Amino acid sequence: MSGEYDVAVVGGGLLGSAIAWGLGRLGKKVAVLDEGDITKRASRANFALVWVQSKGLGMPAYTVWTVQASQAWSRLASELKQQTGLDVALQQNGGFHLTLGEEEFGQRTELVKRMHNQTGAADYRMEMLSASEVKKSLPLIGPDVSGGSFCPLDGHVNSLRTFRAFHTGFREFGIDYLPERPVSAISKHGGEFSLTTPKGELRAAKIVLAAGNANQTLAPMVGLYAPMGPTRGQIVVTERTMPFLPHPLTTIRQTDEGTVMIGDSKEDELDDRTLKHSISAVMTDRAQRMFPHLSRLNVVRSWAGIRVMPQDGFPIYDQSETHPGAFVACCHSGVTLASNHAFEIARMVAQGALEPELVGAFSASRFGGAGAANKSGY
Repeated sequence: MSGEYDVAVVGGGLLGSAIAWGLGRLGKKVAVLDEGDITKRASRANFALVWVQSKGLGMPAYTVWTVQASQAWSRLASELKQQTGLDVALQQNGGFHLTLGEEEFGQRTELVKRMHNQTGAADYRMEMLSASEVKKSLPLIGPDVSGGSFCPLDGHVNSLRTFRAFHTGFREFGIDYLPERPVSAISKHGGEFSLTTPKGELRAAKIVLAAGNANQTLAPMVGLYAPMGPTRGQIVVTERTMPFLPHPLTTIRQTDEGTVMIGDSKEDELDDRTLKHSISAVMTDRAQRMFPHLSRLNVVRSWAGIRVMPQDGFPIYDQSETHPGAFVACCHSGVTLASNHAFEIARMVAQGALEPELVGAFSASRFGGAGAANKSGY
């Protein structure tokens, strides 16, 4: 592992892969240090939405950033297909969040109003629709559906194929993917970073920490702060069935292969080795109330996964003052934001600095004293 790189990206999941691919696209010599297939990777357990609606309540800049990512996704899908021949099955004709009963409809209506009233947020045209209006687009909804919200910018992809496409693109760009190299220490000497792994050290002029929840441990090594608050979610997948869902939902989507994915849970527990069948039962019950014909389908797979989640739910993008050239990127929406990571974050890293507007909105300094105290200890 001797040799110098322009950039070392720590983390080979969807976030790190998008940034590394974007850097390779710009002609940079890049290494990706990754734990490999043994890691508990959110990139393999996610729901694969390219999702805008309801994101950014309390942080209008996140709404703007998400809309930008959504609008750039067709470009990303096109470039990946042209480079690798892999079609990531992007479908972006709008998405729904359905409500069951009048109470849920009222709660969703209030959320939509609050989102629209935020100063500085992007207008992504999320609107509430009655059950009869929803039925025009989703004719198989059940009688318990009281309506829902719709956003024309929403969509979904085949996230596993997207992940594969990034890694296939690595070869085209000459990016070195180095699995089984979890980073245990980072130092900087003479303007160069040295990263310690079980298989030796690697040197790079710049580093990007994109290791998901592990960023909380890695960031202080270079004077950064990444407070994480991961959660667990469960997903249920049915057998293939006839095409019936022309738009993805927040909690239900029909894949390009015909299966139906159901995901509607959030737990503080971080053990992904077992499933709670009581939670799966609630998820599938809600899905059947939304689309009664789903009751005829067999479940073929289910799993639990650990979400990468900053403590307040919003992304963290930051650069080190004490270790110039070190960057950190943390976010929950690795699929939605992949286009921004490939095109925007990669460009900024290549140029050597994040743009002030990005840092101003997403720096971990927003967490206040805890971050300052943490950084001063290293």
